[in-house]
Amino acid sequence: MTPVPVAALVSGGGTNLQALLDALGRDSAVARITRVVSSRADSAALERARRADVPVTVLADPADAAELVRAVGDARLVVLAGYLKRVPPAAVARFRWRLINIHPALLPAFGGDGMYGRRVHEAVLASGVALSGATVHYVDEEYDRGPILAQWPVPVRADDTPDSLAARVLEVEHRLLPAAVLALARLGVPERAVRLCAKRAAFITGDNLAVEID
Repeated sequence: MTPVPVAALVSGGGTNLQALLDALGRDSAVARITRVVSSRADSAALERARRADVPVTVLADPADAAELVRAVGDARLVVLAGYLKRVPPAAVARFRWRLINIHPALLPAFGGDGMYGRRVHEAVLASGVALSGATVHYVDEEYDRGPILAQWPVPVRADDTPDSLAARVLEVEHRLLPAAVLALARLGVPERAVRLCAKRAAFITGDNLAVEID
């Protein structure tokens, strides 16, 4: 089996990129990070990629769809791993059903323009909800509105701060995103929306999205 080539788009520290590099390194027969593309030259994620000997590209203009498509190259799957720029519509169309994102909340709640990082966790705590979590979803032309691929809930505790909640959500992000990427790769990256449900350590396809936490 030839590994599915995966491009990771990054903007910040790159902890989700590191989770992908670690997981795909252990399962390289299924999928492999073949390039990392950053919206910022000072992204710490770039050093993570270089340490893993993965080619890197820094976009001159993240709004330029043609530049982004060139940077992604022959990747079969494109993963937004902490990428904070809007993907241009022409690039979304080019990678329809092959472009996914990780978001630090249970979409469709707490998503949309400007909802990233600490802002998300502050909004969750202000709302009084009992659950937050992480969502992997397909990317479309609107922020955080594409079909949901997989979710993993975590409890919101009475004594939570934005930082403590962020740490709990990030822990499951680092497990959910690689699992979703590997599941899509094993399915051949279908040219349609797929929903995944978790059953113990492996994702399976299903008509209804559900996550069972053992």
